Amino acid sequence: MDFPPLRPLNAFPMDHEGQTYICLSDPTGVVEDQILITPIAYFIASQFDGARKASQVMKACQSAIDGFKGREEDIVAVSQLLDEKGFLLSDTFFGLADGVKKAFAALETRPAYLAGNSYPSEPQALREFLGEQFFREGGPGEALPSTPGTGAPLKGLIVPHIDMHRGGHSYAHGYRKLYTSGRPDTVFIFGVAHQAERVPFILTRKHFDTPLGTVETDLDFVARLEAACGWDPYEYELVHRTEHSIEFQAVMLAYLYGSSVKIVPVLCSMFSDDPFFDNPESLASVQTFLAACRDCVSDSGKKVSVIAAADLAHVGRRFGDDYDIDDEVVGMVRDRDHEDLEHVRRLSAGDFYSSVMKDANQRKVCGLNCIYSALKSLQGSATHAEPIHYDYAHDPAGGIVSFASVALA
Repeated sequence: MDFPPLRPLNAFPMDHEGQTYICLSDPTGVVEDQILITPIAYFIASQFDGARKASQVMKACQSAIDGFKGREEDIVAVSQLLDEKGFLLSDTFFGLADGVKKAFAALETRPAYLAGNSYPSEPQALREFLGEQFFREGGPGEALPSTPGTGAPLKGLIVPHIDMHRGGHSYAHGYRKLYTSGRPDTVFIFGVAHQAERVPFILTRKHFDTPLGTVETDLDFVARLEAACGWDPYEYELVHRTEHSIEFQAVMLAYLYGSSVKIVPVLCSMFSDDPFFDNPESLASVQTFLAACRDCVSDSGKKVSVIAAADLAHVGRRFGDDYDIDDEVVGMVRDRDHEDLEHVRRLSAGDFYSSVMKDANQRKVCGLNCIYSALKSLQGSATHAEPIHYDYAHDPAGGIVSFASVALA
């Protein structure tokens, strides 16, 4: 019997009733349930590459696990469990994925996927969660003014996309600056496609539902960007369904402005599959798309702001590193982050990219492409950058994530 290959999954250890298990989840969101399996079962699952038979998996287990007592039928049982859950690349998964894709394609609006999980789903509770916990207690320390500023809107803003429980105070610092400057008509949001696909940017025409109302997508601008794509910008539109980096910004904009501001949701995916790639200026497809963004920002006759929904470093065991977090690691991350942000302060997109990549992005700066894209889109429009806030948060599975808020005017 050949086993279908294991899909790329999120996997991390979890203690349950005094035992250590491996928690498996689907980063694409096609399968919404998580499952716990034993470390031995996880090792067995890791052997499913689409070519090995049960006898070969047995030999691998006997070689790697002292005193392994499993039988071939146990290995088959692990395969069947994973297949039933949609965690193998099999007809079961493809059927699930096709159904989810068709259902999402039929929607006019993107549902608030994380409402009730990452933030409250009830409007008043959400207002209190944002206003009291972040703007007053953890962030700038004061409530927002009753009305937005009447000046020119910020040209751009870099803010986090980490979950609001850990990074909401930094959101508040950045969004307070946006709110008190002036209201834009449309906000370009460059988010991170954490489930990256082999295209540089992924678009959607869908409006974004939030507990505070629907934030409409500016379909005229989306059409202009679509025309600049040398690829199908909707082929991987399903990634928008569960991606949080833009969703959290839509919630913040709805909190600030209700339905009076439109958005252009752009997920930044893969510029290159080369892990050492350091020159996006050489990619005609990327530069043509960002030139179209730049034209929308500068020549549309609308008041347009650009947001990069970007976290910075991801280091520690949770992110594949072989070390724990201590003061030395925190200091290293802070120094390198500020080195990168100095190029942001000078509005130099290319130098920022090179700075992150000079050590092959060892800190795993996931906001690399979207900060670069925001800076390129503002080229010729923004004249200076103001760092507002910097911080980091611990990951419960071991590690830290850093983030910042920067205003671009």
